[in-house]
Amino acid sequence: MNRKIITTVGAAAAASLVLAGCGGGDASSGGEGSDGEVTISLAGWDFASTPEFETLATAYEEQNPDVTVELKEYPAGEEYDTALTADLAAGTAPDVFIVKNLKNYVTFQEGGTLLDISDVAAELDPATGGLEPMAVDGATYAVPYRQDSWLLYYNKELFDQAGVEYPDGSWTWDDYADAAAELTEGIGEKDVTGAYLHGWQSTVQGFALAQTEGASLDSGDFSFLAPYYERQLAMQDEGSQPSYATVTTNELAYQSQFGTQKAAMTVMGSWYIGTLVAEQASGDADEFEWGLAPAPQFDESTTGTDNTPVTFGDPTTMGINAGIDEAEADAAKDFLKFAAGPEGAAALAEIGITPALIDDAVADTVFALDGVPQDDLSRFAYTTHETLPENPVGVNTAAIQTILGDLHSAVMSESETVDDAIANAQERVANEVG
Repeated sequence: MNRKIITTVGAAAAASLVLAGCGGGDASSGGEGSDGEVTISLAGWDFASTPEFETLATAYEEQNPDVTVELKEYPAGEEYDTALTADLAAGTAPDVFIVKNLKNYVTFQEGGTLLDISDVAAELDPATGGLEPMAVDGATYAVPYRQDSWLLYYNKELFDQAGVEYPDGSWTWDDYADAAAELTEGIGEKDVTGAYLHGWQSTVQGFALAQTEGASLDSGDFSFLAPYYERQLAMQDEGSQPSYATVTTNELAYQSQFGTQKAAMTVMGSWYIGTLVAEQASGDADEFEWGLAPAPQFDESTTGTDNTPVTFGDPTTMGINAGIDEAEADAAKDFLKFAAGPEGAAALAEIGITPALIDDAVADTVFALDGVPQDDLSRFAYTTHETLPENPVGVNTAAIQTILGDLHSAVMSESETVDDAIANAQERVANEVG
């Protein structure tokens, strides 16, 4: 199929969301034709290296030959939201678009740019990951089609070299820290560490928020972060993982650190499964045997394969442009049901993407891919977990996370103590957030 792809660079970041004039018709080649055929447009990014959009569009068209899904390419990264927001304001945005960053979901919803699709949500499997938190005042404006969860990746060969036992699903964070120290000493090679912690605030704060009973962003009390940061600081100070300064100054990447065996383990989202498999196949990563395990836990109450480990991860969701032409709305809703349902999940699993709905068929597909580990614990880690959002839906989430981002860099760079940084963040939230 020669799919039509429109590329956009968007307009200025200052463009505001508006209620009226947000129609997607300008981005589409059609609407409903005289022969009953319908064209809907779908926003995505970086099509060359992000195949999920083409995959879903093609799979849907095969089952719905009267519908054409036209792709509109946006910049990747934070520029996606900027460019999409500008097009929404100008009335040139696509009919269906990805709500890429959950903390901006309420911004899009309150701006009137998302259609109420509660009827779509009601028809989805309740087990769809990330579906329940999308409700805002009883209505749903976007539905998850993929749900990455954070897992522990480990290099079996480096564990063997250091004489350290593999993770068995029973690890707490203290067990993880102890293993990192043992691995670093046992491997005994310069520039090879037991663990790698990427520079993102989510690598610490996401786990702390999800795993600590009673933790809440809206409470304004961030004391739950303290033990997680104290542990990570101890690990970098003892050299069992690179320091935050090294990571940021040298712009280290988790793919290269783990993929070229400079770290024996790392915690990362499930999206890395497909990336690591592809990089080992292409030669961008070393060939070595690796495995998955549940993320380390706050305490033993959620460890072991008889329990459900707690982790975090925001869903990636699709919504419908509130200004969509009426003739295209039904097709757009049907596409969302497909993308977030079992058929869309199966299509995504075939390319190594973790869908929001994980069933036995999805797991079988993922673990049939060449290069994916075959042990029971890896499958358990992929299929069994309670995943809580890094960015709970709320009007203040984006503002609070900006402040907590400052806390993260201050603590990990050791320019402020943990207690001082938490106190400063709490004061800022009280003074700056509505």
